[in-house]
Amino acid sequence: MKWYFPLLICCLMSCSAFDSAKFIEPELEHFISRNGHQLFDGDKPFRFAGIHAPELHRIEDDAKGKCKADPRGWGQYFKWPTAAEQENWIKALVRTGHKAMRIYVLSVEHPADGACDRQTHILKPLQTGGMPRLNEQAMVVYDRMIALASKHNLRLILPFIDHWQWWGGREQLAAFYGQHQAEFYNVKSKTYHAYLDIIRQVVTRKNTITGRYYYQEKAIMAWETGNELKLSTSEFVAHTAAYIKSLAPEQLVVDGTYLNLLPSSVDDPNVDIISNHFYTKNNNNKPQTIKDDLKFINGKKAYMVGEFGLAPASELKEIMQTAVYHEHNGAQAIGAFIWGFRGHRETGGFYWHSEANGSHYSYHLPGFKDGDANQELQVVSIVRRAQAQMQGLDSIQPLPIPEPPKLHPVHRDLAINWLGSPTGQFYRVERKLVDDKFWLVIAEHVSDGKNKFDPIVDDLFIDTKPNKAGNYEYRVIAINESGESEPSNIQIVDLTN
Repeated sequence: MKWYFPLLICCLMSCSAFDSAKFIEPELEHFISRNGHQLFDGDKPFRFAGIHAPELHRIEDDAKGKCKADPRGWGQYFKWPTAAEQENWIKALVRTGHKAMRIYVLSVEHPADGACDRQTHILKPLQTGGMPRLNEQAMVVYDRMIALASKHNLRLILPFIDHWQWWGGREQLAAFYGQHQAEFYNVKSKTYHAYLDIIRQVVTRKNTITGRYYYQEKAIMAWETGNELKLSTSEFVAHTAAYIKSLAPEQLVVDGTYLNLLPSSVDDPNVDIISNHFYTKNNNNKPQTIKDDLKFINGKKAYMVGEFGLAPASELKEIMQTAVYHEHNGAQAIGAFIWGFRGHRETGGFYWHSEANGSHYSYHLPGFKDGDANQELQVVSIVRRAQAQMQGLDSIQPLPIPEPPKLHPVHRDLAINWLGSPTGQFYRVERKLVDDKFWLVIAEHVSDGKNKFDPIVDDLFIDTKPNKAGNYEYRVIAINESGESEPSNIQIVDLTN
């Protein structure tokens, strides 16, 4: 154990050096715009690389397992993230170099939702044949995500409806009208009309936090027609893109078609960005796909890799480096996202998600040795290096000094948990008697980056009962490569008997 003397430590390490690395987040000034194959923030080219964060607005709680009442055989338990979680996640993204983020879709009501105690964004019509409704509780969380992205300078790419059923998608939407899911792509169907009405309700929604309509939000970089809409037709994309542009002329539109790019989208004046997703099961998880797609688009539109991953870090590096550097007639990818990220749990540790039957797991920022089996540190490095390269820098930039963690109440069992700092890599735990002057270091290099953290059984640290009875204070300090945070809030526990 060590006694901690804060003033002495600060003098030895130079407090001014600590201050110089503080992170300053500028305000958003411009909508992101497109000129040909490039995006711009004002007059500055805009490119991005990142770890895809699908759940900034709705979180799968994998620690609870699967809901057996869901006939899909996959149905997870979901919940809305807290305000503290959402801000923590967005800070983690921005402070590790993320400039833009594509999230996952709006969820659609499923008959098993009640039995699985979960809510969705889109609710069935109140009357037969009516239009779907937005769940206000869900949309307030969505409002908050947009407001926090605006506050911390993160641009958002927001897809509407899923081709797949996992969160409720086109199949569940079509079921509201007794139609087959294929009718989603039929521009004359009731299902497609409902889809357009969802777009209208969302894009014209007034944010309850910022007071702006969504089409006025500079944090919304682009609307995407949907997630992996692999059966999109030229007619479907043309009608949808034109409708989105009519509602949100200053925001960009992404064609959410999957695997096979549409020639018509290359010439569609309402489509700004053409996207593709790469996965090994589709035999396209390779650098050549970027080269082929850029050649196909031929500089007429911006191009991004909306998702790729679930592969060894060496393969991900090759794809990311191709996204950074490959050119076709001067056109490059505007960005690429490796799948996928989960953030801190407010009560302690991280959320997590199993992928590809457990062969891969979600990544945590800023990266932890606990994730070695998942090559987490390597993948985070791949992304952060690409971010630096896109800015013309020679090396990865240092992390900003972490902000203080939020320590939760400590009880007589001396289980100690906290909401981790967005850029904290490990933690120091300290305690002292209330009337003592100096803090005693009781644990160092404590990580909160454990994979498959279960809040029911796991704690970040458990202290042993001190020999001397009394009232004790606890605090935690976050540490990373650039320095250490100010101490957390203090929690007091009565150990007088």
